[in-house]
Amino acid sequence: MKNLFDVKGKVIVITGGAGILGKGMAEYMAEQGAKVVILDRVEEAGKALIADIKAKGGEALYLNTDVMNKEVLEQNAKDIKAAYGRIDILVNAAGGNMAGATVAPDKTFFDLEIDAFKKVVDLNLFGTVIPTMVFAKLMVEQKEGSVINISSESAIRPLTRVVGYGASKAAVTNFTKYMATELAVKFGPGLRCNAIAPGFFLTEQNRALMTNPDGSLTPRGQSIIAHTPFGRFGEPDELYGTLHWLSSDASKFVTGTLTVVDGGFDVFCI
Repeated sequence: MKNLFDVKGKVIVITGGAGILGKGMAEYMAEQGAKVVILDRVEEAGKALIADIKAKGGEALYLNTDVMNKEVLEQNAKDIKAAYGRIDILVNAAGGNMAGATVAPDKTFFDLEIDAFKKVVDLNLFGTVIPTMVFAKLMVEQKEGSVINISSESAIRPLTRVVGYGASKAAVTNFTKYMATELAVKFGPGLRCNAIAPGFFLTEQNRALMTNPDGSLTPRGQSIIAHTPFGRFGEPDELYGTLHWLSSDASKFVTGTLTVVDGGFDVFCI
């Protein structure tokens, strides 16, 4: 019987591929035999990742990009097509947050920096919409392809502080569901669009927010763990199984979904 999870030879494009989330995804998919294209604006990190993947026997390509610039992305698409002839999977992992788009404990909504809010929405929402516009065109030509957007726990439940990030990721979830219908109805059932909503994963980006220098939990970290049935933060590799599934034929009849990977945070009640 065919291995439905086989992704060998598939071309996967990851925006923000040298970032905190994208890097691990790239390494994992390369290990599974996929041809990985890293799109990132930090050239040094991108090239270092490519070198590491190739040293382990993987196939990878780095292209400098700007997820807010359609012309740059269109050139990326041409380069990818020249190198591999197709795109099978697009992972929109580029994104982020800014201090000005958050509301600190000693502040209120009325202290929000609207320019920072706009930048966060632009990066997370338009940084997903524009790459999808560009790279899904190749998928349409092929009559098949899987778009995987990265949403967030904050898109489901409005979390304190991260008002800009939560609003933008909620928009990403809505866009995912819109695109699922748009692609399948107008271009065929071989085109899919789904999203992954990570819960709380301890990374270098949020470590100071979640833990103290001695490793103990901050009040925010304590609150998160108290509301997580698994009683711990997630490990990065606990996202890879969902990524693999959505990238493979094992999810061939799955579109418009939001897969939550959060140790039960979203379902917790008291």
